[in-house]
Amino acid sequence: MKKLCIIDGQGGGIGSAIIKKIKGCFGEKVELIALGTNAIATSLMLKAKANRGASGANAIIQTVKKVDVIIGPFGIIMPHSMMGEVTPAIAEAISSSSAKKILLPISKENVSIAGIIQIPLPHLINSVIEEHLNKLINH
Repeated sequence: MKKLCIIDGQGGGIGSAIIKKIKGCFGEKVELIALGTNAIATSLMLKAKANRGASGANAIIQTVKKVDVIIGPFGIIMPHSMMGEVTPAIAEAISSSSAKKILLPISKENVSIAGIIQIPLPHLINSVIEEHLNKLINH
């Protein structure tokens, strides 16, 4: 069983939407671990049916070492993003993890990635599943 880690901060809305869709597509074929930069984000992702969850820097730093896939907005690899919730240690741990990283091009930071077109969140989540997770999980 693949371990997927969904990381979100602030309100946890992006992470909970990702978890609901993945759970609907793969059910119990995957273990979904919700990691929030704060307790509110984690709580919302757990309500979306993550298998387990934890909050805060140390939980994120330790857990990303033990998962197969990390999913979240690209701000999770940017120190001080998400209004300062992503510490340099969190960004470094995620970036250096051996897990496959699937980053959504969603950011409130003053950063743009050339060549990326803006599409609604539901379409981004479908892309995560169709282009990345189907191959990984349904082998």
